[in-house]
Amino acid sequence: MNLPVPVVTIGLLLVSNIFMTFAWYGHLKYKSAPLAAVILISWGIAFFEYLLQVPANRTGHGYFSAAQLKTIQEVISLSVFAVFSWLWLGERMTWQHGVGFSFICLGAWFVFHDWS
Repeated sequence: MNLPVPVVTIGLLLVSNIFMTFAWYGHLKYKSAPLAAVILISWGIAFFEYLLQVPANRTGHGYFSAAQLKTIQEVISLSVFAVFSWLWLGERMTWQHGVGFSFICLGAWFVFHDWS
């Protein structure tokens, strides 16, 4: 089955960001865990993020520019983080988060808009 490049790229970036969000922030739920252990576990989780992130960028580059790939990654990262912080950390999203995220999406629109 040959999936379109955008589907493969965005799918890999989505899953890689889930791994990376847990690597960077998952330990916040376990503040009593030793820092050295947290760092090693985070590196282990981040390994799987790299196994997906690198192929996503290699697959997507050429179809997307590097700036577009980074923009996709950032929007996905913020989306994953919003859900993660709500479900995993129990933090609520406020209207300020919504406004800030809207501005970031507006910036993404400018990156993808063809001005020619």
